[in-house]
Amino acid sequence: MNTYLSRLNPSERRFVVGVGMALFVVINIFWVWPHFSDWTIYKNRLNSSRLKLANYQAIIQQAERLKPELTRMENEGASVATEDQATEFMQNIQMHARQSGLSITSFGPQTTRTNQFFNEQSQTVSGISGEKQLVDFLYNLGSGNSLVRARAIAVRPDQARQQLSAGITLVASYQKTRQARPTPASPAPRAVAPPSIAPSKTAAPTIKPGSVKPVDVKPATLKKK
Repeated sequence: MNTYLSRLNPSERRFVVGVGMALFVVINIFWVWPHFSDWTIYKNRLNSSRLKLANYQAIIQQAERLKPELTRMENEGASVATEDQATEFMQNIQMHARQSGLSITSFGPQTTRTNQFFNEQSQTVSGISGEKQLVDFLYNLGSGNSLVRARAIAVRPDQARQQLSAGITLVASYQKTRQARPTPASPAPRAVAPPSIAPSKTAAPTIKPGSVKPVDVKPATLKKK
Protein backbone atom coordinates (compact mmCIF):
# COMPACT_ATOMS: atom_id res chain seq x y z
CA MET A 1 0.00 0.00 0.00
CA ASN A 2 2.87 2.40 0.79
CA THR A 3 4.46 1.59 -2.56
CA TYR A 4 1.20 2.39 -4.30
CA LEU A 5 0.79 5.69 -2.47
CA SER A 6 4.40 6.69 -3.14
CA ARG A 7 3.67 6.62 -6.85
CA LEU A 8 0.82 9.14 -6.48
CA ASN A 9 1.12 12.86 -6.26
CA PRO A 10 -0.15 14.67 -3.14
CA SER A 11 -3.58 15.45 -4.59
CA GLU A 12 -4.13 11.85 -5.63
CA ARG A 13 -3.06 10.64 -2.21
CA ARG A 14 -5.53 12.96 -0.54
CA PHE A 15 -8.25 11.66 -2.88
CA VAL A 16 -7.50 7.99 -2.11
CA VAL A 17 -7.35 8.64 1.63
CA GLY A 18 -10.63 10.58 1.46
CA VAL A 19 -12.35 7.77 -0.45
CA GLY A 20 -11.04 5.24 2.07
CA MET A 21 -12.32 7.30 4.99
CA ALA A 22 -15.70 7.67 3.31
CA LEU A 23 -15.94 3.91 2.79
CA PHE A 24 -14.94 3.32 6.40
CA VAL A 25 -17.67 5.67 7.65
CA VAL A 26 -20.30 4.15 5.38
CA ILE A 27 -19.44 0.60 6.48
CA ASN A 28 -19.66 1.61 10.14
CA ILE A 29 -22.98 3.37 9.61
CA PHE A 30 -24.69 0.43 7.89
CA TRP A 31 -23.02 -2.63 9.42
CA VAL A 32 -21.40 -1.69 12.74
CA TRP A 33 -23.29 1.09 14.49
CA PRO A 34 -26.77 -0.60 14.27
CA HIS A 35 -25.38 -3.50 16.33
CA PHE A 36 -23.99 -1.40 19.17
CA SER A 37 -27.12 -2.17 21.26
CA ASP A 38 -27.01 -5.93 20.59
CA TRP A 39 -24.85 -6.61 23.61
CA THR A 40 -27.37 -4.92 25.92
CA ILE A 41 -30.27 -6.80 24.32
CA TYR A 42 -28.57 -10.17 24.63
CA LYS A 43 -27.48 -9.39 28.16
CA ASN A 44 -31.07 -8.55 29.18
CA ARG A 45 -32.35 -11.72 27.52
CA LEU A 46 -29.73 -13.75 29.34
CA ASN A 47 -30.68 -12.23 32.69
CA SER A 48 -34.37 -12.84 31.98
CA SER A 49 -33.69 -16.47 31.08
CA ARG A 50 -31.62 -16.98 34.23
CA LEU A 51 -34.42 -15.49 36.37
CA LYS A 52 -37.03 -17.71 34.70
CA LEU A 53 -34.83 -20.76 35.21
CA ALA A 54 -34.40 -19.91 38.89
CA ASN A 55 -38.18 -19.56 39.30
CA TYR A 56 -38.79 -22.91 37.60
CA GLN A 57 -36.22 -24.61 39.80
CA ALA A 58 -37.80 -23.10 42.92
CA ILE A 59 -41.25 -24.37 41.88
CA ILE A 60 -39.86 -27.83 41.14
CA GLN A 61 -38.26 -27.94 44.58
CA GLN A 62 -41.60 -27.00 46.15
CA ALA A 63 -43.55 -29.62 44.18
CA GLU A 64 -43.89 -32.00 47.12
CA ARG A 65 -45.15 -29.21 49.36
CA LEU A 66 -47.65 -28.01 46.75
CA LYS A 67 -49.18 -31.43 46.05
CA PRO A 68 -51.37 -31.46 49.23
CA GLU A 69 -52.49 -27.91 48.47
CA LEU A 70 -53.41 -28.88 44.92
CA THR A 71 -55.36 -31.86 46.20
CA ARG A 72 -57.22 -29.64 48.67
CA MET A 73 -58.15 -27.15 45.97
CA GLU A 74 -59.31 -29.92 43.65
CA ASN A 75 -61.52 -31.35 46.40
CA GLU A 76 -63.13 -28.03 47.32
CA GLY A 77 -66.84 -27.89 46.83
CA ALA A 78 -69.32 -30.68 46.59
CA SER A 79 -68.64 -33.54 44.25
CA VAL A 80 -71.58 -33.58 41.83
CA ALA A 81 -71.98 -35.78 38.79
CA THR A 82 -71.57 -33.91 35.53
CA GLU A 83 -75.11 -34.61 34.33
CA ASP A 84 -76.57 -33.28 37.64
CA GLN A 85 -74.51 -30.09 37.98
CA ALA A 86 -76.92 -27.78 36.11
CA THR A 87 -79.91 -29.04 38.12
CA GLU A 88 -78.05 -28.81 41.42
CA PHE A 89 -76.96 -25.24 40.63
CA MET A 90 -80.54 -24.19 39.84
CA GLN A 91 -81.91 -25.82 43.01
CA ASN A 92 -79.20 -24.14 45.09
CA ILE A 93 -80.18 -20.72 43.74
CA GLN A 94 -83.89 -21.29 44.40
CA MET A 95 -83.26 -22.60 47.93
CA HIS A 96 -81.14 -19.59 48.97
CA ALA A 97 -83.61 -17.22 47.33
CA ARG A 98 -86.46 -18.61 49.45
CA GLN A 99 -84.38 -18.54 52.62
CA SER A 100 -83.22 -14.95 52.03
CA GLY A 101 -86.56 -13.55 50.90
CA LEU A 102 -85.53 -12.78 47.31
CA SER A 103 -88.41 -13.13 44.85
CA ILE A 104 -87.02 -14.44 41.54
CA THR A 105 -89.02 -13.19 38.58
CA SER A 106 -87.16 -14.84 35.68
CA PHE A 107 -84.25 -17.08 34.79
CA GLY A 108 -81.96 -16.47 31.86
CA PRO A 109 -80.31 -19.13 29.71
CA GLN A 110 -77.79 -21.32 31.47
CA THR A 111 -74.36 -21.79 29.90
CA THR A 112 -71.55 -24.23 30.63
CA ARG A 113 -67.81 -23.78 30.23
CA THR A 114 -65.06 -26.19 31.11
CA ASN A 115 -61.33 -26.27 31.76
CA GLN A 116 -58.84 -28.84 32.96
CA PHE A 117 -60.26 -29.24 36.47
CA PHE A 118 -63.71 -27.60 36.70
CA ASN A 119 -67.02 -27.27 34.89
CA GLU A 120 -68.34 -23.72 35.16
CA GLN A 121 -72.10 -23.18 35.20
CA SER A 122 -73.37 -19.65 34.54
CA GLN A 123 -76.94 -18.56 35.28
CA THR A 124 -78.62 -15.14 34.99
CA VAL A 125 -81.53 -14.42 37.35
CA SER A 126 -83.77 -11.41 37.85
CA GLY A 127 -85.47 -10.75 41.18
CA ILE A 128 -87.10 -8.21 43.48
CA SER A 129 -86.27 -7.81 47.15
CA GLY A 130 -85.22 -5.41 49.81
CA GLU A 131 -81.63 -4.37 50.35
CA LYS A 132 -81.08 -6.74 53.28
CA GLN A 133 -82.63 -9.71 51.49
CA LEU A 134 -80.42 -9.16 48.44
CA VAL A 135 -77.26 -8.97 50.55
CA ASP A 136 -78.26 -12.09 52.49
CA PHE A 137 -78.90 -13.97 49.25
CA LEU A 138 -75.48 -13.16 47.84
CA TYR A 139 -73.74 -13.87 51.14
CA ASN A 140 -75.42 -17.24 51.67
CA LEU A 141 -74.62 -18.37 48.13
CA GLY A 142 -70.90 -17.86 48.64
CA SER A 143 -70.64 -18.99 52.27
CA GLY A 144 -68.72 -22.06 53.37
CA ASN A 145 -66.98 -24.16 50.75
CA SER A 146 -69.38 -23.09 48.03
CA LEU A 147 -67.79 -22.11 44.74
CA VAL A 148 -70.76 -19.95 43.70
CA ARG A 149 -69.98 -16.30 43.05
CA ALA A 150 -71.65 -13.28 41.49
CA ARG A 151 -70.00 -12.24 38.26
CA ALA A 152 -72.20 -9.22 37.46
CA ILE A 153 -74.94 -7.35 39.35
CA ALA A 154 -77.28 -4.63 38.05
CA VAL A 155 -79.51 -3.03 40.70
CA ARG A 156 -82.20 -0.38 40.24
CA PRO A 157 -85.36 0.67 42.12
CA ASP A 158 -88.61 -0.96 41.06
CA GLN A 159 -91.51 1.05 39.67
CA ALA A 160 -92.99 1.70 43.10
CA ARG A 161 -89.52 2.68 44.41
CA GLN A 162 -90.03 0.55 47.48
CA GLN A 163 -87.81 -2.42 46.63
CA LEU A 164 -84.80 -3.22 44.48
CA SER A 165 -84.96 -4.91 41.10
CA ALA A 166 -81.75 -6.85 40.55
CA GLY A 167 -80.27 -8.68 37.59
CA ILE A 168 -77.55 -11.06 38.74
CA THR A 169 -75.21 -13.32 36.79
CA LEU A 170 -74.18 -16.20 39.04
CA VAL A 171 -71.34 -18.60 38.35
CA ALA A 172 -70.66 -21.97 40.01
CA SER A 173 -67.57 -24.14 39.58
CA TYR A 174 -67.94 -27.89 39.93
CA GLN A 175 -65.05 -30.31 40.00
CA LYS A 176 -64.85 -32.67 37.07
CA THR A 177 -65.73 -36.20 37.99
CA ARG A 178 -62.86 -38.48 37.21
CA GLN A 179 -63.78 -41.54 35.27
CA ALA A 180 -61.81 -44.71 35.72
CA ARG A 181 -59.94 -45.74 32.67
CA PRO A 182 -61.41 -48.89 31.16
CA THR A 183 -59.08 -51.81 31.51
CA PRO A 184 -58.46 -53.49 28.20
CA ALA A 185 -60.13 -56.88 28.00
CA SER A 186 -57.69 -59.73 27.87
CA PRO A 187 -58.02 -61.66 24.66
CA ALA A 188 -59.69 -65.03 24.94
CA PRO A 189 -57.29 -67.96 24.74
CA ARG A 190 -57.20 -69.46 21.34
CA ALA A 191 -58.39 -73.05 21.11
CA VAL A 192 -55.56 -75.30 20.10
CA ALA A 193 -56.72 -78.01 17.75
CA PRO A 194 -55.24 -81.44 18.43
CA PRO A 195 -52.61 -82.39 15.97
CA SER A 196 -54.07 -84.37 13.12
CA ILE A 197 -52.32 -87.66 12.48
CA ALA A 198 -52.43 -88.43 8.85
CA PRO A 199 -52.55 -92.11 8.03
CA SER A 200 -49.20 -93.27 6.89
CA LYS A 201 -49.19 -94.33 3.34
CA THR A 202 -46.93 -97.31 2.83
CA ALA A 203 -46.15 -97.89 -0.71
CA ALA A 204 -46.97 -101.39 -1.87
CA PRO A 205 -43.89 -103.30 -2.91
CA THR A 206 -43.51 -103.45 -6.60
CA ILE A 207 -42.56 -106.74 -8.18
CA LYS A 208 -40.51 -106.51 -11.24
CA PRO A 209 -41.14 -109.00 -13.90
CA GLY A 210 -38.53 -111.76 -13.99
CA SER A 211 -37.45 -111.22 -10.40
CA VAL A 212 -39.49 -114.23 -9.08
CA LYS A 213 -38.20 -117.65 -10.02
CA PRO A 214 -40.73 -120.39 -10.66
CA VAL A 215 -40.84 -123.12 -8.04
CA ASP A 216 -41.13 -126.74 -9.12
CA VAL A 217 -43.68 -128.61 -7.09
CA LYS A 218 -43.21 -132.35 -7.09
CA PRO A 219 -46.12 -134.60 -6.35
CA ALA A 220 -45.85 -136.36 -3.02
CA THR A 221 -45.02 -140.02 -3.23
CA LEU A 222 -47.00 -142.40 -1.07
CA LYS A 223 -45.21 -145.35 0.43
CA LYS A 224 -47.07 -148.56 0.70
CA LYS A 225 -47.09 -150.24 3.99
